[in-house]
Amino acid sequence: MWGGAAGRALGLSRALAGRRAAAAVARCWRAADNDHGDLSFQTGPRGTLENTTWKIQLKSHITLPVSLTEIKSLFTTKRLFSTSRSTVDSKEMKKFQLLAHKWWDEEGEYSALHSMNDIRVPFIRDTLLNMSNNHQLGNPLSGLKILDVGCGGGLLSEPLGRLGASVTGIDPLEDNIRTADQHKSFDPILAKRVQYKSSSLEEIVEESAETFDVIVASEVVEHVADLEMFIKCCYQVLKPEGSLFITTINKTQLSYVLGIVVAEKIIGIVPEGTHEWEKFVPPEELQRLLESSGFSVKAVNGMLYNPLTGSWSWTESTSINYAMHAVKSGGQGQSSYTDPSSEMQREQHSATAGTSM
Repeated sequence: MWGGAAGRALGLSRALAGRRAAAAVARCWRAADNDHGDLSFQTGPRGTLENTTWKIQLKSHITLPVSLTEIKSLFTTKRLFSTSRSTVDSKEMKKFQLLAHKWWDEEGEYSALHSMNDIRVPFIRDTLLNMSNNHQLGNPLSGLKILDVGCGGGLLSEPLGRLGASVTGIDPLEDNIRTADQHKSFDPILAKRVQYKSSSLEEIVEESAETFDVIVASEVVEHVADLEMFIKCCYQVLKPEGSLFITTINKTQLSYVLGIVVAEKIIGIVPEGTHEWEKFVPPEELQRLLESSGFSVKAVNGMLYNPLTGSWSWTESTSINYAMHAVKSGGQGQSSYTDPSSEMQREQHSATAGTSM
């Protein structure tokens, strides 16, 4: 009888001790958050961390045992929060991994992107020239620092470099960067003007804050994991009044039929599985995100691809593909004033950029 009572008493005392310990741990972390506590970690021989017990010691001289797993979970939670909002989608990486060596095959899977240069390069060039009177004959983009986000094999970086710009192309896929570097090596001029780096956009924000005059993100935003973060990163690396050029696919029934069913499954001009309709972005939504992040949208132009001729042209309709030009405002969330007459001239020129080609 006495043995049973003693056992119950011992169990009760342990339960109470457990509650007191739990309460003390809570007080401990509250104290640490208020900068009133000190964390001291006991290590094993040669300073290596042992998977046994660490001690958290407060200034009130309370010492509590805390397991290594519990400590790791606390720091892991913060780490996951800081890295969970990446712009890179791992599934998209796997798709393009298989095609990394085919970027410069003009008759292959990227033939539509090759022909897109016929309108997107003049659109970027002419828009920038309309915004500045300082340009050199033969090198109209000389003096401009351009960041090509999601550069792939360098299909857009190279022509911008030939126009005189200093271009940095970034892509999270190392195989793409190797392909771009290899192709660039055939042109000595590009070796001086174009550089490539295997990196995501968010990874270069700190080292490249307000560094670039122009950002181009062509056929990229429909592949990113976090579009809002992507746009905010663009804002941070652009200089004040810097330009952002985006080409992408609208989210409509027509874009699903033509962009996925026809292009991928029937004609095969785009590798099957390249696009996910759910990630397509309507121009209204993209404009809203840009303006809420401190950009002023200057132009939205529809684009149309003819699979029979393999050529692109400008169109009034944005129901399938479209190009957008936005300018970083002087202050976060504020739109900079633009002279109406000069704005009208820029829009008219952008609308006819493809026709002039």
